Amino acid sequence: MSDYMIFSGTSNEKLAQDIATYLELPVAQASIKRFSDGEISVQITQSVRGKDIFIIQPTSAPANANLMELLIMTDALKRSSAKSITAVVPYYGYARQDRKAAPRVPITAKLVANLMETSGITRMVTVDLHASQIQGFFDIPVDNLYGAIIFMDYIKSKNLKNPMIASPDVGGVARARYFADKLGLEMAIVDKRREKANESEVMNIIGNVEGKDIILIDDMIDTAGTMVKAATALKNLGATSVMACCTHPVLSGPAYGRIEKGDLDELVVSDTIALPKSSPKIKVLSTAPMLGEVIRRVHNNESVNSLFENS
Repeated sequence: MSDYMIFSGTSNEKLAQDIATYLELPVAQASIKRFSDGEISVQITQSVRGKDIFIIQPTSAPANANLMELLIMTDALKRSSAKSITAVVPYYGYARQDRKAAPRVPITAKLVANLMETSGITRMVTVDLHASQIQGFFDIPVDNLYGAIIFMDYIKSKNLKNPMIASPDVGGVARARYFADKLGLEMAIVDKRREKANESEVMNIIGNVEGKDIILIDDMIDTAGTMVKAATALKNLGATSVMACCTHPVLSGPAYGRIEKGDLDELVVSDTIALPKSSPKIKVLSTAPMLGEVIRRVHNNESVNSLFENS
């Protein structure tokens, strides 16, 4: 029997199963139930004594329930004498509240880090943190994986006639430049002014996009307002096509309607968050091989960074 085990919360059970399949392991058994008042009940139904445990649980919507489920599972495993507990959290919820941007507001990304450590998590694996400095909120090892590795081959397979990378806002320039450098492409920037949370207005395009096949790069897509307006602005300036590559498909509120009716030709996302429904404009790429390989390397004390060096 293997000396490490894969557990799954209820947030993204398909991803957990795909990771387990990659590792040629079964998903370990746990009973996760809800009391009538909404409280979460967890029982680990097989021995984990002395094992390295990996819990697959993105803290996506409903974020509070999924986060509590992760914390309660961790407590159950810790009290069952697990050797180590690694939280594989492909999407780290509350990451957007990572600084004190106004008076009397919380830094919730730090609060969640404290909760995870207190529960007994000994290592965290995630994908494309909204801000890389969140790693510093933890006093345990954090592996922040690059979602770029799953998008590169797909972009190349498209054989676009005149491709160009673009950032949907100034804050994402570093991420877009990474893609542009790796693919040897030029880069444009969409300069927008955000009036309030979840609303944006595209103001200007920095760079010549006429006749280009634009690839917008971001870590997440929420209400899709930024991406759809960016696509419209780019096409108004002569872009031939606009596709977007976003690691985390939050896709809340009016997102699906905006994507299907807007100027975005294709949205490419990963499966860090389980999608509630499909769309002809949305392509989902699997993170399971990447996460599975990272789990294997963490367990065997092998380098994780080397997995991305040639990506």
